Formats: sequence, structure tokens, C-alpha cells
Amino acid sequence: MHPRTKAMLEELEKANWFSQVGTMYGVKQSCEVIILASWQEAIEQCSSIEWENAILEAQNQYCERLCERSTERFNQWNEVAVMLKAITIPFVQRKIEAVVGQNNLPTIFENMVQWDILGVCLESEFADLYPPGFFASNAYWYTNGHFPCGWLGDFPQGKLIIY
Repeated sequence: MHPRTKAMLEELEKANWFSQVGTMYGVKQSCEVIILASWQEAIEQCSSIEWENAILEAQNQYCERLCERSTERFNQWNEVAVMLKAITIPFVQRKIEAVVGQNNLPTIFENMVQWDILGVCLESEFADLYPPGFFASNAYWYTNGHFPCGWLGDFPQGKLIIY
């Protein structure tokens, strides 16, 4: 694992995830996001086809840029993902355990957080070829106590939805 990925995971480890859901904390005036008011709304958003499409499009665009820059490195993507999953799966499970229990959150919640954190790490691992983007911006919201959970508009145009 690259040192920058370890540093990102350390930053995520120190953060108090979900501590600012529903608030304006960490939202800059210039930042155009939609803030939800409840876990129910957040789960509806993260379960939506619009969010799934935005996430997949973000990852596809990132992978296209990688492939343009180095087919050899891009071909390592799946191998790197498997290595990272061994670290991110237990990491995320530990970080979300309390909020899942307190709010009786469904499996889709864990799946979305797992996808985000894996995406953050993958972008970090390949940052020497193409700068981190969508998933790194999601990491910002986790470190500021929010849950990035939806998208309004056609990606990459539109607005992020957070709780």
C-alpha cells in the first residue's frame, strides 16, 4: 500500500464519522450540496439508481483516465482492489458499527460506505497517474462527520447530496 493511502486511512481513522449529519458543519459557502434531515432520507438516496449511476460513472471516468495514461498500471486495478478490500472491509465495519446499531441502518448503508472507502483508497493508489477526484471528495465529507449519499443531476454536472 502506498504511503499516501496509509495517510488517508489514518485521517479517516481519526475522524468522527456521522457526527455532523444533518448540520452545516464543514459546508463552505461556495460548496453546492444538498443537506438531508434524516437517516430515512439518506438511506432512500443511497439506495437510489441515481446515486448508483453517479458512483459508477465517477469510477468509470477515473478508470478511463488511468487507462489512457498507463494500460499496464490500469491492468493492476483489480489486484490492488483485492489487496485494499482486505484492509477496508474490517476498517469500515468497525467505523460504522455504532451508527448502524443506534439507527438500525440497513445493509445498503454499509455497502455504500464500503464502496466509498474502497474508492478513496483506489484513487489514492493511482494518484501518481491521475489525481483523486470523486471518492476523495467523499472522504472530505466522512472526515467532517457527514454521509455522502446521493446526486441530483447528470454526473458530473449536478449536486452532491449529503446527510
